[in-house]
Amino acid sequence: MSPARMSRIEAATRTVLAFHDAFNRHDVAGMMALMSEDCIFENTHPAPDGTVYAGRESVAQFWQDFFRESPQAQIEIEEIFGLGGNRCVMRWRYHWVDVAGQAGHVRGVDVFKVEDGLIREKLSYVKG
Repeated sequence: MSPARMSRIEAATRTVLAFHDAFNRHDVAGMMALMSEDCIFENTHPAPDGTVYAGRESVAQFWQDFFRESPQAQIEIEEIFGLGGNRCVMRWRYHWVDVAGQAGHVRGVDVFKVEDGLIREKLSYVKG
């Protein structure tokens, strides 16, 4: 693998890690600063195909609503790796506490596409 390609893979992975850190802080502005204007986020709900949010405004609104409804949401990275220069895959465990105070978790995968240092696609899949 060429040094230039390796550098792109590392840069994409660093961008996704920064996005993950902002997610765990519930920092929507920080998350959106790492997403392109024409970003796509494919959520896992409702099954089986989820919902697609397109554009920075739509994706930001989703995250604001999500954190308001899940104030203790946290993602634990199980594994992360880059592919082909602009793809990054992250296996994760999502932790929450429901309104009754019961902790729960689910495992899943995100497939990211990173272009020009920004996340263009975040496609989420969950074990169910």
